[in-house]
Amino acid sequence: MQFNSQESSKTSVQASTAQVPKEPVTRDAAFDLAEYVVKTSYENLPPALVGVVKKSILDTLGVVTAASTLDPAAKTIAELIKEGAGKKESTVLGFGGKVPCWMAAFINGSMGHMIDYDDIHEFVMGHPSITTVLPGMAIAERLGNVNGRDFITAVALGNDIITRLGRAIKLSPQGRDEWTMDKGWFSTQLFGFISGAATVGKLLRLNQEQMVYALGIASAQLSGCRQMGTGFAAETRAIMAGWTGKGAVLSALMAQRGVTGAKDSIEGSYGVFRVYLQAKPDRDSLVGELGKRFDGINQWFKAWPACGETHSSIYSTTELMRENNISAADVEEIRVIGGTPHVKLLSEPIQSKRKPQASIDAKYSIPFTVAVAAAKGNVALRDYSAEGLKDPIVLRMAERVSHQYIPEIANKREYEEPTIEIRTKAGKVYSRRDSVFTGKPGKPVTKEKLVEKFRDCVSFAAKPVSKANVEKIIETVDQLENLDNVGQIMRLIV
Repeated sequence: MQFNSQESSKTSVQASTAQVPKEPVTRDAAFDLAEYVVKTSYENLPPALVGVVKKSILDTLGVVTAASTLDPAAKTIAELIKEGAGKKESTVLGFGGKVPCWMAAFINGSMGHMIDYDDIHEFVMGHPSITTVLPGMAIAERLGNVNGRDFITAVALGNDIITRLGRAIKLSPQGRDEWTMDKGWFSTQLFGFISGAATVGKLLRLNQEQMVYALGIASAQLSGCRQMGTGFAAETRAIMAGWTGKGAVLSALMAQRGVTGAKDSIEGSYGVFRVYLQAKPDRDSLVGELGKRFDGINQWFKAWPACGETHSSIYSTTELMRENNISAADVEEIRVIGGTPHVKLLSEPIQSKRKPQASIDAKYSIPFTVAVAAAKGNVALRDYSAEGLKDPIVLRMAERVSHQYIPEIANKREYEEPTIEIRTKAGKVYSRRDSVFTGKPGKPVTKEKLVEKFRDCVSFAAKPVSKANVEKIIETVDQLENLDNVGQIMRLIV
């Protein structure tokens, strides 16, 4: 079905000698993205992208399941939603039981970022798959007949849209790497409503008009105020994909039933970019090479359960100590030196960052996370448990970790990642800075390590998953394109 974008308002400005030329009118990107989602099929996806999407699905299911016991808020939210009952459509990961599909998307999405172990993309400066896999699985269970190929396609398209939105601001005339955060937003939550709605809409087989409306309805719900991640990291930061998941499912279902949303939701006079980011998006990044350029191929999977901006510091610390045979007892001081806003955000106020009181605070702390890496040689899920936060060995090491923020180097690409400097008790100083570290596309987590990560995550499930089922899930997702009903995975995992 073809229909036209509402023409954006124009002001005619009369000069003394000539009229100022008008910018050419183009249809809103929402139309291009909707058409792209509706028309793209599994056969259009590059094999490499299919492989990445399957990893994203397995990884996301694992990190959500682990949160059921590793964050107290998970149980609170699950119990609260179950009190309201409703139609038993979609599975609650980790705990079991079923609730209405949009509430399953809310509970599971809320757990998606609780342990900060979910996948990431540099264009988004956030976490793509928790915005797509979880609402997608919720609606797939409601439908009951979604096959693996269709599910892979829907997730791939949703992830592509969120990376395009992120890239469009990063490469816009006003933009830069930190633009979304500078404007006060977590991009996962800001853009996740749209990517999730695209995924759910694809599974519902919306037509182009309905898809445009679904994106418009989603855009009416955008949120993600960064204040929740500043200083004391409120639990709402962790549950951001709960809001997007619920909103995504409702947006697509409402559009399917005839509810209309803004048509020019992306680039309109009061669209996403103008209102939330005060910037004009780079249009090529947003809609260029649709169906040909899939930046999701460069998605990366976390090797450690902490904020991605701590990962280069973890890697540099452990490698520096390993290469120079430095033991934890040898360390006099560790300095983290950098110019990106994250170095400051994740290190101040220094005393509370050295002694975080909650798991989400610890994962958002460079001093604590570097201390874990230095004291133990690795960073694992148990390091952020209630017991891990009180580990005296780690806390003593954290007192030796400091930071130096140098804003003058903030925009120099060669200093994008911080330098780690270790001073030993013998007076020797060692330093290292790594722009490529485990997890990034240049040094990806291997498939074997990702499977190990899944097994580890699922071992923390509130409702235990049998070893046989764990292995069956791994096998099923690996061959997902051959599965007739993806709901079978959810029956295995709880």
